Amino acid sequence: MKNECFALVDCNNFYAACERVFDPELAGKPVGILSNNDGIIVALSRELKELGITRGTPVFKIDPHLIRKHDIRIFSSNYTLYGDMSARVMKTLCQFAPDLEVYSIDEAFLRLTALRHLNLAAYALEIRETVNRWTGLPVSIGIGATKTLAKIANHVAKRSPASQGVFDLLSHPNRDSILEKIDVKDVWGVGPRYSNLLHRNGINNALQLSRAPAGWIQEKMTIMGLRTVMELNGTACIELEMAVEPKQEIVSSKSFGQPVTELADLQEAASSYCLRAVEKLREEQQVASQLMVYLTTNRFRDEPQYANFESAHLPLPSAYTPDFLHLVRQILAGIYRPGYRYKKVGVMLSDIIPASKAPLDLFAPTYLDDRRQTIMACLDGLNRKMGMHTVTYASTGREQHWQMKREHLTPHYTTSWQDLPRVKA
Repeated sequence: MKNECFALVDCNNFYAACERVFDPELAGKPVGILSNNDGIIVALSRELKELGITRGTPVFKIDPHLIRKHDIRIFSSNYTLYGDMSARVMKTLCQFAPDLEVYSIDEAFLRLTALRHLNLAAYALEIRETVNRWTGLPVSIGIGATKTLAKIANHVAKRSPASQGVFDLLSHPNRDSILEKIDVKDVWGVGPRYSNLLHRNGINNALQLSRAPAGWIQEKMTIMGLRTVMELNGTACIELEMAVEPKQEIVSSKSFGQPVTELADLQEAASSYCLRAVEKLREEQQVASQLMVYLTTNRFRDEPQYANFESAHLPLPSAYTPDFLHLVRQILAGIYRPGYRYKKVGVMLSDIIPASKAPLDLFAPTYLDDRRQTIMACLDGLNRKMGMHTVTYASTGREQHWQMKREHLTPHYTTSWQDLPRVKA
């Protein structure tokens, strides 16, 4: 692939930025986002990093005096909000390029090859301003002849105030000077093991890596390492992945906010996770025929330990939630043992195939040719319109004391009618 052009759009401090969109008072303040059960910092704003707090810091280790002095704001992870805001960003980016790869929740590659006649830096600024205007989220954009070079350009855009959040490496007069400043550990595709190997062999930056002998790179870093070197030299050999591969498995599980001992509570939790897993199945227009349920105690505690799992098959592939809920309760009743303090329960759907390829049965109606599919479509439509789990199943429980700890959770501003922001004029 010659004369290609890619842009990498990356949301800045994405989780913290999502919280700031709906609370303007957070602008300029240190913001941290917690892991499940409010354990450790998993995402943080630039201001929090400047105070010496890093990703992975247990929240209880943050000095309360430091929190008060700098007005540090800590939030539970609100993945419903972050996922919806990500979808809005990606939908906005689709307006600017025909080919887009959603690389992660806060990153996307755009192919700009057909737009090379434009002033790409100015075009990227327009993209950046539009995303910010339509979603409230700041982004950085790097432009390069390959995806790897676009990653490096984005790295520069984020760290150079003069760039205004955009850096075009494609038109830079001295690309080598930029590559020389990039440590090999910051090159896309070079993990910790390979970066240590390269450092030991005197290859410390991206420029040195680009000039390394091809045979040595392939021997030490396989063909993938050789592709990285080719990309650093401007030869695009990592294509956009625009088609989302169907999932082979769908897993739904969370740790409990506090230990669970009763079978009824475990069944409620597993039913709730199963509900979400089958919803994902339908979203992807898939059906599944195998369900696995597992449960485990907390192996990090000095107390009796137990873990187990069991699987069951459906007679025919399905995406009808009650089919799976019935099996969940059966399986859990079989593997549950009293006297233990359980930390986690989860479900996994497998033997997944596209609904369009599901086999039919001559002697019994299947999910695809009777009213069950209509019922599920109606339920999903109501929940999309009125908010997640507006209509749900009694087996998932009402109180749900087993829910993970989320004491600092903000509202689901964009996906729940009850949480819509209120504006006072």
